[in-house]
Amino acid sequence: MALLSNPHKCCTFALLFMGITVSSLKEPISGELETFEKQFRASMKTSVPLLDTIMNYIVRRKGKQIRPMFVLYSAYLFAGIDERTYRGAALVELLHTATLVHDDVVDDSYERRGFFSINALWKNKIAVLVGDFLLSKGLLLSVEHKDFDLLAIVSNAVREMSEGELLQLERSRFMDVSEDIYFEIIRKKTASLIASCCAIGAASAGQDEATVSDMRRFGELIGLAFQIRDDLFDFGDNKSGKPAGIDIKEKKLTLPVIHAFSKASGREVRAIKSLIKSKTPDKQKIKEVVAFIDQYGGMDYARERMNALRDEAFAILERVAPATPQRGHLRNLVNFVIEREN
Repeated sequence: MALLSNPHKCCTFALLFMGITVSSLKEPISGELETFEKQFRASMKTSVPLLDTIMNYIVRRKGKQIRPMFVLYSAYLFAGIDERTYRGAALVELLHTATLVHDDVVDDSYERRGFFSINALWKNKIAVLVGDFLLSKGLLLSVEHKDFDLLAIVSNAVREMSEGELLQLERSRFMDVSEDIYFEIIRKKTASLIASCCAIGAASAGQDEATVSDMRRFGELIGLAFQIRDDLFDFGDNKSGKPAGIDIKEKKLTLPVIHAFSKASGREVRAIKSLIKSKTPDKQKIKEVVAFIDQYGGMDYARERMNALRDEAFAILERVAPATPQRGHLRNLVNFVIEREN
């Protein structure tokens, strides 16, 4: 009964019981992912030896391929994976990789997911140029095949990602982030790209504008929930590869903190803001901030919002697609992304 009283633990248990892993998620589209991988590698080819070395390094340290999977499954939902789908998935991955390379330069980060970053190995100047190269390859891939509708979807996401990062930087300076502003930041910087994945999948499958818009909104909701899950990794042990307390160190106000601020007195809020800005040792600072969040239910509130966003996304999915195995596969991908431990 204790398990059932905690929806978060219940859902995690359900994922384990159903055996939802990255491998099981990829299995229904294993052939399609293999085709995508070949086309993605081909799109990164270059005659410049240094660039080719760096491209091979990037390919070898690829992640879970969550974003290409959202593209493929969103097309698969409508029985429409074709060459445009593969190009759309490659476009997303090229532009996403470009933003990660540039982010590591901006953040002065020398490691990503346990690997040295491009700027750590080849310095900032080369890393910026590599990001530019990846961006140009994505643009050319779309222009050469006249996939202007797919390019428009992703270009809008890249614009919003830049706006979201700048908005976060601006607000972090003054530690002035309301819940509305928080959701605007993560909608732009994280959710916009996952939204574009789902919209591209539907568009490549020949769906009408209304359905593409519905799938974009579906992806946006999942992206919001995805970011909240990532924020929760900052408070406590996890296997995400993200060091605990990194958001606190960088003075980023995430949903658990924002909710606690809304419930605490002005004096308490000022004290916690001063603590975050102070030179107090990180371990002590993180411990005190986490205690403050727990006191006002910040973690539970964030999980509730995360699950509500997922439920809203599933309602859209049930409206736009029939109850097929394909829809079930996409639901499993969503559950995995939101309940992941790394």
